[in-house]
Amino acid sequence: MNHFYEFGGETLHVLNNVSINIKKGDFVAIVGPSGSGKSTFMNMIGCLDQPDSGSYLFDGQAIEDMNNRELALIRNRKIGFIFQNFNLLSKLSALENVELPLSYRGLPQNERRTMAMEVLKEVGLDERIHHLPSQLSGGQQQRVAIARALARRPDLLLADEPTGALDQKTGREILDLLKRLHKEGHTIILITHDNNIAKEASRVIRIGDGCLSEESFCKLRMA
Repeated sequence: MNHFYEFGGETLHVLNNVSINIKKGDFVAIVGPSGSGKSTFMNMIGCLDQPDSGSYLFDGQAIEDMNNRELALIRNRKIGFIFQNFNLLSKLSALENVELPLSYRGLPQNERRTMAMEVLKEVGLDERIHHLPSQLSGGQQQRVAIARALARRPDLLLADEPTGALDQKTGREILDLLKRLHKEGHTIILITHDNNIAKEASRVIRIGDGCLSEESFCKLRMA
């Protein structure tokens, strides 16, 4: 899979023939410094962008053949995103933040409420469901973000620097939560620049100058 940009008549290869096989139940860390191509790679995995050449198969489907509506459905139903800065809506409670993406699927309010409460309990926040983000610690806000990602029961959890805005102790708690979710069967891809955090995953894939350190495959697949 390749992805490049054109600058002043020159071609910058951000991803250069990258290829990897990620299976259901994997816990994979993509690690690399700023500018290494990991953010672009994350966008490809998360179906936020498409390769300029090559193939990306998600659950057997060729992502490069999909239109914007089909890509949006994949993101909404099959991928749970966890961001460094939480991306919670400040005027909504923890429960309402988790409910919101479920509303896009047209679920009845009582069903959304039940699902949101279940995942908030799963991440240990069942006693904070009516708190606004400003009333929660950084670690609690990230737990809300994880609950929001889990609420749709996605095939993949894609975590972009999930401990980057947290202190060391709180970051450790979030990593422990992700490891527990992995043991429960969730497929997790963790994007990080920190080698110590990457070591918490079952597999570590290093990216630098748009290339991966693992052996090459013909296609990038999400099995």
